[in-house]
Amino acid sequence: MKVKVKRALVSVSDKSGIVEFAKSLEESGVEIISTGGTYGKLAESGIRVKKVEEVTGFPEMMDGRVKTLHPVIHAGILADRQKEKHMEEIRQAGILPIDMVVVNLYPFKQTISKTGVTLEQAIENIDIGGPTMIRSAAKNYRGVAVVVDPADYRIISEEMKKNDSCLETDTLFRLSVKAFQHTCEYDSVIFNHFYPITEKTGRTEVTIRPGLEIETGKSSAKAQGNFPAAGPGGDGGTLTGEIELKYQKVQDLRYGENPHQRASYYRSPEAGSESFVNARQLQGKELSYNNILDGNAAFAIIREFSAPCVAVIKHNNPCGAAIGNSIEEAYRRAYDCDPLSAFGSIVASNMTWTEQAARFMIDKYVEVVIAPGFEAGALKVMEEKKNLRVLQLDFDLNAHISTLKKQGFKTGKFDIKSVDGGLLVQDLDEGIDLRDEMKVVTEKGISGKQWEDLIFGWQIAKNVKSNAIVLVRDRATTGVGAGQMSRIDAAKIAVEKSGGKCMGSVMASDAFFPQTDVVELANGKGIAAIIQPGGSVMDSEVIAACNRYGIPMVFTGKRHFKH
Repeated sequence: MKVKVKRALVSVSDKSGIVEFAKSLEESGVEIISTGGTYGKLAESGIRVKKVEEVTGFPEMMDGRVKTLHPVIHAGILADRQKEKHMEEIRQAGILPIDMVVVNLYPFKQTISKTGVTLEQAIENIDIGGPTMIRSAAKNYRGVAVVVDPADYRIISEEMKKNDSCLETDTLFRLSVKAFQHTCEYDSVIFNHFYPITEKTGRTEVTIRPGLEIETGKSSAKAQGNFPAAGPGGDGGTLTGEIELKYQKVQDLRYGENPHQRASYYRSPEAGSESFVNARQLQGKELSYNNILDGNAAFAIIREFSAPCVAVIKHNNPCGAAIGNSIEEAYRRAYDCDPLSAFGSIVASNMTWTEQAARFMIDKYVEVVIAPGFEAGALKVMEEKKNLRVLQLDFDLNAHISTLKKQGFKTGKFDIKSVDGGLLVQDLDEGIDLRDEMKVVTEKGISGKQWEDLIFGWQIAKNVKSNAIVLVRDRATTGVGAGQMSRIDAAKIAVEKSGGKCMGSVMASDAFFPQTDVVELANGKGIAAIIQPGGSVMDSEVIAACNRYGIPMVFTGKRHFKH
């Protein structure tokens, strides 16, 4: 079965390729109806086009909010061509069928991506007429072609030219499915942007919680929607009752963690330019599955520091991280923590990668280097390492740090892990823990310099697989113990990795001490101070041991397990 396209309604926000497509429709004898800016662009290009108001007999209203929401338009789209009753009804009403709807929507996503966008600006960029026409045409696909993607213009034009202005049913169905995908993604972006907002209406506070339970004081109603953009932040809320994950393939990978596993890389449609998935590869071999995992882990560390910071990652754990007066200094100090483990590592910097840093790296085996920018001299130096993967990630460090400080833990990002037959979803453990939320619990206090090291170590510890112990001196790691089944073993490994540099370092632990054994070890190895969450039934004994040895200790009140 075929549909002959005689009449098309064209109204697009993304006007790329629309003039050429409209010309091909005109050449196929199609009458074109259009609105606003699309009408102007087509008319300027010499295409015969009719304004919507000429068809409806009704002018656009309310700054364009109402223009296609009219029975003449929607009856022309929705009339079922297989039902004589439908066709007779529109004939009696003087309504002509519309055989093609070419529509894409107001740029809501682009609008909310801009800095300082107001609620009113976001609302005005919610398309109403467009989704309505798209859904009407998609529902009636057996008689109407719905076109939402400029990439389909050429294919449709060619098919119409070959088939006397007709389109096959298979094509119409494919376009219909794509149209529903388009409106689904559009509504998802709108929902994810607005749902964290709490409004007060009269005396009743209306809160849309992450669990999508809309509470209005005394009563509540369940709402369903896509994966939310922000989480409960420990307020007792729950996540959405249903999750719809929509990702676009970036590339197929050679294999997964191991050669016998298939793998591909996907991007969320909502990922901004500052997201790791949008890093641009400037040089080197194709990224592997493990490169991507480790690169993301490295980026997660360096983006939370405002001073020059470099992280060296191996198997998803930092084998070194440091702050310096320059990127070169930070890299040297991070590398010196564990040079052996740094073989085949991923290196990330939160500031422009300098020529000096590149020269320090040139004789080392590094898989990937990641930075927000690269000096020309650095790129020249790294050209010598043809296989080195160089990734540039366009993010504004100062803006990111400012946002983290304002939002605290509630960054609106999620961590998703698969289990057999399901998913685990949680808030991403991102954000900066503040010193004024921590408490010194020992008799001996903390010096200013020790505070800097403790805070640095605490931020690094949350990026280390549990059980995790991190040793730090002068805002550089001196030893890292990761992924152990007991905390004392993690501490022993961190001390061993330090190669004697633990003397005078501070210790950060991602979770509480269940015994005093780590304190005993710390005392014997010259650890100067300890930071940990607290909350163990053994807290009083642990504090007493620290007091006995004169080791000051801080409780953060927050755990940072990473499994």
